[in-house]
Amino acid sequence: MTDLLQTTQMIDVGAKADTQREAVAEGTIRMQAATVVLVRDSTLPKGNALETARVAAIMAAKRTPDIIPLCHPLLISHAGCEFVCDVEGGSIHVTTRVRCNGKTGVEMEALTAASAALLTIYDMTKGVDDTLEITDIRLLEKRGGKSGDFVR
Repeated sequence: MTDLLQTTQMIDVGAKADTQREAVAEGTIRMQAATVVLVRDSTLPKGNALETARVAAIMAAKRTPDIIPLCHPLLISHAGCEFVCDVEGGSIHVTTRVRCNGKTGVEMEALTAASAALLTIYDMTKGVDDTLEITDIRLLEKRGGKSGDFVR
């Protein structure tokens, strides 16, 4: 008897209607309070981590199909990234938002953007802090499409 193996494939979205799509993702990087201050005040040896991470997030959203094998290339109309620096809590919280008008959602783009922002902050702070920890990357919201909206 031969077991049938399921093949990996990109989903055909050709028959789907274009709709306005939006996704919001988040994540956190934990670090020493002093490191949060360095990031917040843009006094790291490598420079302005938050603006570099914002650019990395936008670039990652646009390049998601190059990183995640079965993602469809999308014409993104907006990709943004915001930060909250919590000195007392020793963390920086990242929120990304991605929009497009298309046949498939932008959840992977928002999650990839959040991951890239967090990894960029990690890279820019690792020389001054060995305690870095990236946590809680997750989808917060998605809007549009046949399956409807999701809000965590």
